[in-house]
Amino acid sequence: MFVIGSDLFVVSPLLPLIAADYAIPPASVASSVTIFAVSYMLSAPFLGRLADRIGRRRVLRYCLCAFSAANLLTAVAGNLEFLLVVRCFAGAAAAGVSPSVYALVASSAHPDRRATCIAIAVSGLLMSLSLGAPLGLLTAQSLGWPAVFAGLGVLGLIFVWANNRVWRDPDGASGLGAPAKRLTAASAGARLAPTVLWSMALYGMYTYLGEGLTSSGYSTEEIAVVILLYGCGAIGGTLIGGHMADRLGARLTSAIATAGLCLCFILLRLALDNAVLVDCAFALTSLVAQLFFPAQQISLASDFPASRATILAWNNSALFLGISLGSLVGGQAISAGGFDGNLMASAALAICGWAVQKGAGWTRTTTIFIQPLRPSGIQEAR
Repeated sequence: MFVIGSDLFVVSPLLPLIAADYAIPPASVASSVTIFAVSYMLSAPFLGRLADRIGRRRVLRYCLCAFSAANLLTAVAGNLEFLLVVRCFAGAAAAGVSPSVYALVASSAHPDRRATCIAIAVSGLLMSLSLGAPLGLLTAQSLGWPAVFAGLGVLGLIFVWANNRVWRDPDGASGLGAPAKRLTAASAGARLAPTVLWSMALYGMYTYLGEGLTSSGYSTEEIAVVILLYGCGAIGGTLIGGHMADRLGARLTSAIATAGLCLCFILLRLALDNAVLVDCAFALTSLVAQLFFPAQQISLASDFPASRATILAWNNSALFLGISLGSLVGGQAISAGGFDGNLMASAALAICGWAVQKGAGWTRTTTIFIQPLRPSGIQEAR
């Protein structure tokens, strides 16, 4: 997941280098980031369903091979048109890797540690933002930007071998104690709506974080420190969220995350207005926000065990949809009321996510016990 995330996040710091090599404006190269994200969002549901049908390990293996090929082709791309094509290919391949990994983790982990294990996988994606992108930039400055994508391609091939050895649990193993639900458009839409609203709230703020801090008088170095703390908070929140979901339940953890995120946005506005503990407020906001994702992942995986890769792929698409919509809403809020208005809009979206989640038909996990055969037949207690 660290390599998949690095492939997405490393392009932004490399934009000036790639643009200079192609002798075009950086804004033109930036379209490669958009096309990767759109390709990921559209391909994930199809590949998730394919993984549930033909095997999650098999789709993971094929998509890792395709991911490696796409990055090796990116390294030799000689013009923008070819670059956009291979980045679209890379996005589609990455879309098949993530849900397969999440589904395999959910199937293989002990029931008492499923959310924790999923959180560890998600943390790899978050670490790529704070570590993968800077390492890629340093590599590009020393060896050139093609070396970054060549390295990602080679790592992908290594992980094809590694994943073939790691996943020994049969594909589609659902585990005990999770009542299966039929995956329909209505049930998926109701359960994924909180993900869309949560990501709209979080990334509607994060997209304009730099602009908001600049308007508050922060220097480039100070902004870098805030972003570093924000990233650390995100990693810590993901790991804590997985542990909380295993101990307190996914429903309660998600409710704490969405309601707490709303309060954190308000606290963040107060901190900015008074120039007090701003760094800590950003770190706390990120930590509380990331409690949500592993809890949502394990809840979906538990409720739809026969369609785990499918529903988790849809959840990833919902995440990207929320990021896209959040950037639009956040931009409008910035225009209307500055960064303070942006924070209030994000707080409203977070509390809407909490309200939708409460009415989305979340159910507590129940366990089925089958008692021994008696003269009257098999008695089942739920």
